[in-house]
Amino acid sequence: MDRIIFHCDLNAFYASVELLSYPHLRQLPVAVCGDPGSRHGIILAKNEPAKALGVKTAETIWQARRKAPDLVLLPAHHDKYRYYSKLAGEIYRRYTDLVEPFGIDESWLDVTGTIHLFGGDPVALANRIREEMKQELGLTISVGVSFNKVFAKLGSDYKKPDAVTVISRENYRDLVWPLPVTDLLFVGRASARTLEAHNISTIGELAAADREELIRLLGKHGGQLHDYATGAERSPVRPAGTAPPPKSVGKGLTFRRNLTGEEEIRAGVRMLSERVAMGLRRHGMKCTTVQVAVRSPEFKTISRQRGTDAPTNVSREIMACAMDLIGRCWSWTSPVRAITVTASGLLPEEEAGDQLDLFTPGASEKREKQEKLERAMDRLRDKYGRHVVRFASNQTEAAREIRGDRTGEEPEDLSGERRME
Repeated sequence: MDRIIFHCDLNAFYASVELLSYPHLRQLPVAVCGDPGSRHGIILAKNEPAKALGVKTAETIWQARRKAPDLVLLPAHHDKYRYYSKLAGEIYRRYTDLVEPFGIDESWLDVTGTIHLFGGDPVALANRIREEMKQELGLTISVGVSFNKVFAKLGSDYKKPDAVTVISRENYRDLVWPLPVTDLLFVGRASARTLEAHNISTIGELAAADREELIRLLGKHGGQLHDYATGAERSPVRPAGTAPPPKSVGKGLTFRRNLTGEEEIRAGVRMLSERVAMGLRRHGMKCTTVQVAVRSPEFKTISRQRGTDAPTNVSREIMACAMDLIGRCWSWTSPVRAITVTASGLLPEEEAGDQLDLFTPGASEKREKQEKLERAMDRLRDKYGRHVVRFASNQTEAAREIRGDRTGEEPEDLSGERRME
């Protein structure tokens, strides 16, 4: 028997949450973004009237306003979004304990084992969840119903807002295969370019391609994409908190103003490295590779990566790698709009060990002491808040301004963690 998988997508989530406080703006084009005067000039979410005018997520405000001169801009409140995401999760868990978040605004539900408790009709249950979300939270969702996660996700994207779409074994060739291959989960730009070069532009063409040839072109990922296109994807829906560990941990920030000079860039990298290191420790992981991406005010991005001297989740070592990479590919006098620091090549802490550094006596002991210190800081931040304790090196004038201590507004967070095994 086929599984019954839902993919629930909160429509225009950030904008919808903000409009709960401004119901009189619902019929106007509205977008959520950072403060344009503080360089947070990227659209984070838009409502349906703004979407109808061509406004797109991740484009700059000036681009959006060329399409929609009367666009209403609202500031982002991430605490609110986390709160409503939690409430939405509580509604989902009324119907199954198999609820796997996919970002803050999307979740998969496996209702195969519980559907009989709620009438046995998947479409009726999807509509029931949709109505409860609307009545209790004032938010709408689109629900995809299918026999696997990938097609359920395509279903929630197929018709928006506030809709239910069923993709079954009987209709998926008609509904899914004509869609652009870029609509398929995890087909990025590089994969799309490779596929297009081999005359594959739709999901149906991907399904008809030779699987072994796709593996030759794209590696293991090519085989996975073929499984996605043919409906052969079988990954389970995992309860929240039991998903496999991430393959990388990254943090990216668009700064309130351009950073210039080594001191300012170092302050930005230090902030990012601390957050990456904290994320590694929370996952119980250490990294063996550090990657850095630097973006100019003209949106030119340079990316570099290098291995670490030893597996680490210590912010100073991650920062040292990142600064070394930036120093090799970027002039300190060139302005920087945004930086992303990513830790990859992850190993569980218990498997990472601590290799002996023959060229730097005492390095292992220093790393261990620094890790203990940063774990103690983690505990204080968990109890009293993120700003309760900082390294003295973070108290420079440049560091305080970059963090937003003067204005109370932090740089715009560009990171997001999404994963599916």
